[in-house]
Amino acid sequence: MTPLHDDLEATLRASAAWRLLRTDHAPLILGFLGQVFVEENVRSIAGPDLVSRLDDLLFALNDEQVPPRYPRPPAAYLDEWALPEKGWLRKYYPQGSDEPHFDATPALEKAFGFVRSLRSRSFIGTQSRLNTIIELLRQMAFGAEEDPEVRLTELHRRRDLIDREIAEVRRGNVAMLDDAAQRDRYQQLSSMASDLLSDFREVEANFRALDRQLREQIAGWEGSKADLLDEVIGDRNAIAESDQGRSFHAFYDFLLSGERQQEFTDLLGQVQSLPSIDPDPRLRHVHYDWLDAGERTQGTVRLLSEQLRRFLDDQVWLENRRVVEILRGIEQHALVLREQDLSQLGTSIDESAPSVVLPLERPLYQPRASLTLDSALVVDDDVAADATALLDQVFVDTERLSGQVRQLVRQDAVVGLTDVLAAHPLEQGLAELVAYLALSDADLAVVFDETRPQEHQWTDENGRRVVARIPAVTFARPGRATSPVEVAHPPTREPDTDVEAT
Repeated sequence: MTPLHDDLEATLRASAAWRLLRTDHAPLILGFLGQVFVEENVRSIAGPDLVSRLDDLLFALNDEQVPPRYPRPPAAYLDEWALPEKGWLRKYYPQGSDEPHFDATPALEKAFGFVRSLRSRSFIGTQSRLNTIIELLRQMAFGAEEDPEVRLTELHRRRDLIDREIAEVRRGNVAMLDDAAQRDRYQQLSSMASDLLSDFREVEANFRALDRQLREQIAGWEGSKADLLDEVIGDRNAIAESDQGRSFHAFYDFLLSGERQQEFTDLLGQVQSLPSIDPDPRLRHVHYDWLDAGERTQGTVRLLSEQLRRFLDDQVWLENRRVVEILRGIEQHALVLREQDLSQLGTSIDESAPSVVLPLERPLYQPRASLTLDSALVVDDDVAADATALLDQVFVDTERLSGQVRQLVRQDAVVGLTDVLAAHPLEQGLAELVAYLALSDADLAVVFDETRPQEHQWTDENGRRVVARIPAVTFARPGRATSPVEVAHPPTREPDTDVEAT
């Protein structure tokens, strides 16, 4: 039992959540910060706003208390809670802001969740959790099964159960969930939704910890820059390829699907309106809270990447500055020695390195071409220049095209060019069609499938019907589509197009 005791002792000593539970002001910290950052799901708040809210709470708690229960000013409490040895608040300055902002740490959410779980509950559901466990076991067992016959047997069994249920409903035998079963499942839903929302803050903290490790590695790096970049880029790719990264991106793709969001909204509204349910107000817009938290996590990863790039640029600048300082030192020494007799300083050599010039490296003589300039100004007032040719230019706004494609890609992970043209018909003919094929956007991947040619038709300004036969074109978010390798490495050339006018 000694190893378990030592492990628990080390865990509790290093846990910021355990330190919070043991502090004398735990009710104040958990009550105030839990209300702001957990109950209200505030992800970032300006320092003056948080100080004002804490000031109101301290005034109410210290009312008619002699001496006051919490005598310190609110800003002092917030600064103490944000100290590294405390670790309950994260104090930072957003880009472009000169006032501090605060955000809760995962330790605060863990401590708040633990205290909230200590409350006695009048109803504890177990059936829904058992059903969830069985369903998860079934998904893992048959999801890893390689034998097609075993999978077909399971699918037939599930189909038979559905067929029997359909038959019972047609005969009028509808099995309804009683009030206890509904409350059981709703309690399970509320708990899982809250836990999922709190997990986003821990995922963001993990990304920040990984970024801190990379900075420490860069600061103490003694090898070459090439090896350093390989190490950094490999660690960055490891974020997306890790189990946590793949799970987070799969969940974020689900949130970006408009159809699934609408389905979730409809189901949640239907459940919240059941007469046997005491609706939790936090669940009314929990999917939008998920989306905000996910976007904030994505923004944190983008910001950390930009900061890391600037950090590498600063390292290069410091090295260049050191080189310049060495050169300046050499110049100063040269100025000091300029008036002295160089023959007394040592042995002189003609050059520091031999000069090797091969005969064939010498270029042949080429006479300069003489140019005759006519400076006479030709002015013909009788001939009027036709300036309409300057207006017959076609300009295609590629930013507008990229915006139209990104709007459709947000709804579906993969969108074909046919769907894009159906939603936004061509306005500038062939020039606009070619611009679609040559889109260069970091948020889009353009994939060409030359095995599936497609035809696109439009009518030009002369009323003629024009048909363009090109390979099938697909737009997708990089790394999200299940298409071939070309999604990750889109081709850099434009495909050949055949255009015929009829």
